[in-house]
Amino acid sequence: MNIIQQILAISAVALGAALPMSSFAQATMEPAKTEAAQSTSLTDGEIKKVDLDNGKVTIKHGDIQHLDMPGMTMVFTAKDKNLLSNLKLGDKVKFMVVQEGGKMIVTDIQPAR
Repeated sequence: MNIIQQILAISAVALGAALPMSSFAQATMEPAKTEAAQSTSLTDGEIKKVDLDNGKVTIKHGDIQHLDMPGMTMVFTAKDKNLLSNLKLGDKVKFMVVQEGGKMIVTDIQPAR
């Protein structure tokens, strides 16, 4: 009986040490997956207006998956005004948007294929 108690005690200690580590590894991997998914999530859209002077663009867009935002038409600020230089009304595009300081910022925009 004494040997069985020792085996159970050793098993409990080993299990107690292993469980926190496995949840730690899982918790630290999730943000990396989410970040990677966000960086590859381009959204389809159609250019409705370009305000090059103010660095803003109005886009009618589909669902923005990584921000859980439904499709709508809205004004975005460009991270760099040069992103908007070749856009014109009616262009079909794919774009990346991030939320920074309460603003929706377009970080990449390219013609749809």
